[in-house]
Amino acid sequence: MSVYVAEEARGEGLGRTLLESLVEGSERAGYWTLTAGVFPENEASLRLHGACGFREVGLRKRLAELRGVWRDVILLERRSTLVGS
Repeated sequence: MSVYVAEEARGEGLGRTLLESLVEGSERAGYWTLTAGVFPENEASLRLHGACGFREVGLRKRLAELRGVWRDVILLERRSTLVGS
């Protein structure tokens, strides 16, 4: 899953609102696990995901190409506390 917020709207809590809504909706729909991939230097996104219950589960080397440069991606997951309990 991915949540993107326009640069001019960052820092206002919109990303957290969207991610929390996505988590709540996924649990209502019966999803047990959400996964995300984040570039290592995107510290704001890593903090946001951590605040919403995601944990780091791995690192994929040279997974994504961005502007001609191959990039590593940190893999995150969130397991539902409601589904599958």
